Amino acid sequence: MKDLKHLYYFENLLTEVNNDLVREARSRGDKAIGVTCFQIPEAIYSVPGVFPVFLRAPRTGSIDMGSYYMTSMTCEFCRALLERGLEGGYQFLDGIIGTAACSQMADCIENIEKLAENYNDGYFVQHVDTPMKGDENAVQHLTRMCRKRILDRLTEQFGVDTSDDALKKAVALHNEICDVITEIGNYRKEENPRITGYEFAVLTLVTFACPKDLLLEKLKETAEELKTRVPDADYKKKYRARVVLAGSEIDDPEYVKAIEDAGALVVADRYCYGSLPERDRIELNDKEDVLTQICRHTVKKCQCPRYMDTAKIQERKEYLDRIAKEYHVDGIVVEQMKFCNFWGYERMADSHILRDQYGWPVLSVDRPYSMSGAGQLRTRVQAFVESIEIKKIQGESGKWEKQ
Repeated sequence: MKDLKHLYYFENLLTEVNNDLVREARSRGDKAIGVTCFQIPEAIYSVPGVFPVFLRAPRTGSIDMGSYYMTSMTCEFCRALLERGLEGGYQFLDGIIGTAACSQMADCIENIEKLAENYNDGYFVQHVDTPMKGDENAVQHLTRMCRKRILDRLTEQFGVDTSDDALKKAVALHNEICDVITEIGNYRKEENPRITGYEFAVLTLVTFACPKDLLLEKLKETAEELKTRVPDADYKKKYRARVVLAGSEIDDPEYVKAIEDAGALVVADRYCYGSLPERDRIELNDKEDVLTQICRHTVKKCQCPRYMDTAKIQERKEYLDRIAKEYHVDGIVVEQMKFCNFWGYERMADSHILRDQYGWPVLSVDRPYSMSGAGQLRTRVQAFVESIEIKKIQGESGKWEKQ
């Protein structure tokens, strides 16, 4: 397929956290707030005068310093973020909202908070608790946390307007981004998708890494460009299977590219930094305050294994089954960041339940943060694709063996 007009531009934005658009927004006076987790509603960081920057550590090499402070038996994503913090990579931010979704991330942000004592005046680090159930009590708890520890802090620190009107503007901007990403993502349901999983991963990731208002024009141009894009004639020779990619943080599209190079086209992305369900619209009504509605959307939509009540656990399996059918996939790849506690349990359960109860072929992957293990990943994906092809040839409908 012909390269997308703005793809190279978007790829360059992802090579560093303090990218061109972040610097442009800060030059006009907006405050950049570092964010670590999707369990805090993304929209509340987008009130006028503020924008979120999801913390990443692109082009990470050694994480020895992060490992020294956090030990080598903790999540590599957390260690990579701390490594980047020790290198001074987050000093450009005006503050960080650390989500205590897991103890390892909390430790990471506590270390960065100590570093921040030497950063610029006004730099703050705020820790926020998140719920573990998906009921109405969780909604109220999250609402209180967001008001007291985030919105009130932004007002006190920077004089930012966090009223209902300001939150409505933030939701409107959030929904504009969601609409264009959803429009582009729907092309992946086609028999011969006109966009690859790698390209879509790049487009989605920039919406987490950059000020949204500065991205909209080029994203809309890309959506218009895709309306007439024609997929390659040899599509089915290059991509021999369609898969859902689910799991923990993937903030490097090269991971998706490695899977696709092995013959599996990623047509649905249920992982942190993906579009499902992070790019679902927030629908507001006039019956209750805006913040409560935003928090309810997050609690009800969130598919993170941090939520441990039985209803949410079952919902996550049903969600994966539903999108697998909606995007017409042949199998599901479930990955976890090495030493991630929550996704470790979830991956183990998914590899059995999605296969035995829902009938999907499942590839289960434990991976490092960097792409150092890409060769092993390609080998495993190739074997998984071949197993799917063999089953298709044999026409067997029995139980699938875990890969």
